[in-house]
Amino acid sequence: MNYEAVSERSTRFDGSIPEMYDRHLGPLLFETFAADLADRIARRRPRKVLEIAAGTGIVSRAMMDTLPRETALTITDLNAPMLDYARQKSETHGRSAEWRQADAQALPFPGESFDMVVCQFGLMFFPDKRKGLREFYRVLEKGGSLIFSVWDSIDRNPVQSIAHSTIATFFETDPPDFYQIPCGMGDVEEVRRLTEEAGFTEVEIETVSLTGTSESAHNAAVGLVRGNPVINAIKERGTANVDEIIHAVARTLEGSFGPRSLQVPLQAHVVSAVKP
Repeated sequence: MNYEAVSERSTRFDGSIPEMYDRHLGPLLFETFAADLADRIARRRPRKVLEIAAGTGIVSRAMMDTLPRETALTITDLNAPMLDYARQKSETHGRSAEWRQADAQALPFPGESFDMVVCQFGLMFFPDKRKGLREFYRVLEKGGSLIFSVWDSIDRNPVQSIAHSTIATFFETDPPDFYQIPCGMGDVEEVRRLTEEAGFTEVEIETVSLTGTSESAHNAAVGLVRGNPVINAIKERGTANVDEIIHAVARTLEGSFGPRSLQVPLQAHVVSAVKP
């Protein structure tokens, strides 16, 4: 896997994407992993947490519900529209946090500013993953902890696989390859190597299988097509009807999981490590 092959287009979560992402992909792909991650974070009792690539704040809100109020939270994302959405939705929690737009590969914080760095399903989108991990290391205090997650391979995540393969049928040449990016870090040993090369020790990787949900196959398909940058690639090609693609993805999901109250298997790797 070429870990540097991530284009700007593949990381552009703008327009209507934040709302579609949070509403439809939140319960389908992310919320169960966010609850699991927040529990892991709470067990370490951090004082100052930096969340990177927070997206629409799904993990942020889980941490707000789980961590003591005295725990300082700094929440960042590269995409201003995603961060704005996260901030607005988190206001109902009545919990203060610092919100900063930030490039994970050049974090705007002094060294040793935090005792925990958290990143759920973000590392896969970094153009330079090694540089990002070195930044995680730089901003952590000595003895600080890193917890991040990446998806397992696409063949172990049937929902993402269905979206990828179904969308491809609408394009004779150059089909959108977005889903190869989030599911492109399934090699546990390569993830371990990258983490250790950044300087971390006590690297532990747990493969976690959880279940995502959706009210309907249609809602899931809307999220899978309109809730991430694959929609940008589809529109830029201009050769396929978006609603027809959504219908096709929904039909395929329905064949595997039924039309309503979907329960879908998901698999990811959760990585924990320490800055010595």
